[in-house]
Amino acid sequence: MTTTTRILGKAIRRREDPALVTGRGKYTDDLRLPNMVYAAILRSPYAHARIKSIDTSKAKALDGVVAVFTGEDVAASGIPGVVPVGWLLPNLKTPAHPILAQGKVRHVGEAVAVVIANDRYTAHDALELIEVEYEPLPAVADPYKAVQPGAPAVHDEAPDNVAFDWEIGDKAATDAAFAQAAHVVSLDLRNNRLAPNAMETRGALADFDPANEKLTLYMTSQNPHIHRLLMSLASLGLPEHKIRVIAPEVGGGFGSKIHHYPEEAIISWASMQLGRPVKWQATRSEAFMTDAHGRDHVTHAELAIDADGKVIGLRVETYANLGAYLSTFAPAVPTYLYGTLLSGEYEIPNIYAHVVGVFTHTTPVDAYRGAGRPEATFVVERLMALGARKIGMDPAEFRRRNFIPPDKFPYQTPVALQYDSGNYEGALKKALELVDYENLRAEQAKAREQGRYIGIGFSCYIEACGLAPSAVVGSLGAQAGQWESAVVRVHPTGKVTVYSGSSAHGQGHKTTFAQIAAEILGVNYEDVEIVEGDTDTVQYGWGTYGSRSAAVGGSAIAVSAQKVVEKGKKIAAHLLEAAEDDIEFDAGAYFVKGAPDKSVTIQDVALQAYLAHNLPPGIEPALEATTFYDPANFVYPFGTHIAVVEVDTDTGQVKLLRYVAVDDVGNVINPMIVEGQIHGGIAQGVGQALFEGVVYDENANLLTGSLMDYALPKASQLPSYELDRTVTPCPHNPLGVKGVGEAGTIASTAAVVNAVMDALAPFGIEHIDPPLTAEKVWRAIQAAQGNGN
Repeated sequence: MTTTTRILGKAIRRREDPALVTGRGKYTDDLRLPNMVYAAILRSPYAHARIKSIDTSKAKALDGVVAVFTGEDVAASGIPGVVPVGWLLPNLKTPAHPILAQGKVRHVGEAVAVVIANDRYTAHDALELIEVEYEPLPAVADPYKAVQPGAPAVHDEAPDNVAFDWEIGDKAATDAAFAQAAHVVSLDLRNNRLAPNAMETRGALADFDPANEKLTLYMTSQNPHIHRLLMSLASLGLPEHKIRVIAPEVGGGFGSKIHHYPEEAIISWASMQLGRPVKWQATRSEAFMTDAHGRDHVTHAELAIDADGKVIGLRVETYANLGAYLSTFAPAVPTYLYGTLLSGEYEIPNIYAHVVGVFTHTTPVDAYRGAGRPEATFVVERLMALGARKIGMDPAEFRRRNFIPPDKFPYQTPVALQYDSGNYEGALKKALELVDYENLRAEQAKAREQGRYIGIGFSCYIEACGLAPSAVVGSLGAQAGQWESAVVRVHPTGKVTVYSGSSAHGQGHKTTFAQIAAEILGVNYEDVEIVEGDTDTVQYGWGTYGSRSAAVGGSAIAVSAQKVVEKGKKIAAHLLEAAEDDIEFDAGAYFVKGAPDKSVTIQDVALQAYLAHNLPPGIEPALEATTFYDPANFVYPFGTHIAVVEVDTDTGQVKLLRYVAVDDVGNVINPMIVEGQIHGGIAQGVGQALFEGVVYDENANLLTGSLMDYALPKASQLPSYELDRTVTPCPHNPLGVKGVGEAGTIASTAAVVNAVMDALAPFGIEHIDPPLTAEKVWRAIQAAQGNGN
């Protein structure tokens, strides 16, 4: 970077917000097209049933109904008609996932038929006129029960319900470490299933033009190019260049809008059948039933510790619920995004993990904010809390003693990853200072004497994000690249347009990406426009998920902008009649070394580049550059979060008193946006710890199908967070940045649960599965006191 214009690191207000907060943002459901009709989808009320017949005659006869389609109609049309899997593992079983059910339904909410009508109310009324004869079949929702003998099979292709059986690490060496351990702690836990609950539910507006045989699909997408690719290859069979996917404003995703779903394909196919625009918008109830859920692991884990308090082994067995079908990246989440993070921030010489991916009669499970990393952190940090208690050591000191020291980076873990950089003790030290740890422990002891149960919980987390390089993730099973693209175009007037392959759904790309380009080009921030989210406008891209936007997408912009600066230097040298080596670039102007009065601005250079009247030999006209940036490694944010809670032992109610977070996300582009993302992430992790949980009954009926049954955290239930940072720049990308979007979520669940368990230590309670509702906590206290609850 060569400019002295400093806009990186400044807390510039998000340029996106004025439109969004005044209701002028344009979301998918705001769009209206001429001749448009509306779709409503009939969904299975059964978790597992054979479809004996479907009678659509009464629905078709209703005034205003345009068409009614079933799975048989899709099959008869000759399109592929399936939802594909985007990550493959050895011996992975991949049963077909039709976009409309054919023959059987396998989870509550599976799409059975679609009604197209002149208005959405008529479409929904017509659903009640469709007569479906089902033969109910036994169902299973729990992944551990699903692999027991006699459990009902979800698919004939996987009669044992096992989609994959995967392991990582050295089992023999780990077993040997446990054999010689001075202390062993073990833990059985359930990482509770979560529903994403983006503010905007999923929606799609498909417009097929029969004359040009081209489909334009507006949809709530985190990655339009991926959706175009999968729609072409697996669902519709249309050539990729005949599909245009546009993501207008997208009201949050948390991972749920990465995946390819049946609904968007159904709506597109219906538009192709009718030659008319068709719109569908999920109700909140549909979102609960069909948006890919997150987490849902059943795990047994053990930690081996030597006599000096050093961890010498970690052993994990996990049954990961995949739901009824394999969602887009589902196989990657409990394997390469979970098993590879089990070293945490610690120097653990022996690790072995065994993961079984299991089909059940539940909604498919896929990446949800953090995707595998929160599950791994929860296992490791719960074990570290139990280990410290077992050997009678302060939990902060136990962690510090086992940290990977700063001089050991790059550090190769026993579970595949090579951490690029880190200073874990620095983050812990700052967090301890911020929370005033010694005094806090003294206050805790004093409170206990008064009958108040205060708990202090730690979570020292690491995240692997910005997955890369493409060749490596491809060798692990990814059916997608992990590079990102950017075009930086300086117009003849000196204004700048950046075309990014990332696609925002609330992160503030238009602000942070403009900061990157403005800094490097030395132009006004206001003169930079960011374009993304349209497959016909943007060259190509892999979208926004896994905290990759700044580290990968931002780096692509930085490289392109630097290429523009370098090309401009050649033109400036020609204009100033100087050698290129004698030209310096600073704050948007080219100077001759030692003669600062001889200069031209980048705007002057841009105009000459387009006029092309006086360019140096061999230089093409125009001033723009394209980059397809493929990182050398993942990036590894880390930090320490400390939660302080108080438990009312009469009611079981948990109150979060304080929350301290020290994160290291490398260099920071916009601290306001970084802090905002940490705030949101912490809220989601606290939600998992205390409030949220998708619940199925024994027959796999969904019991938490609305916001009346599923508790999201409210602002009044959260304290004002106390945030700070350390800065350890990423050593291998041009900005030195890491990811931040998921950090808060990854850290906070473990911190809060550890705090509650610390509060309950006097009762001898070691673990309660989240969410730690008042009832669960109260029952645990009663049981510990021998009250038989």
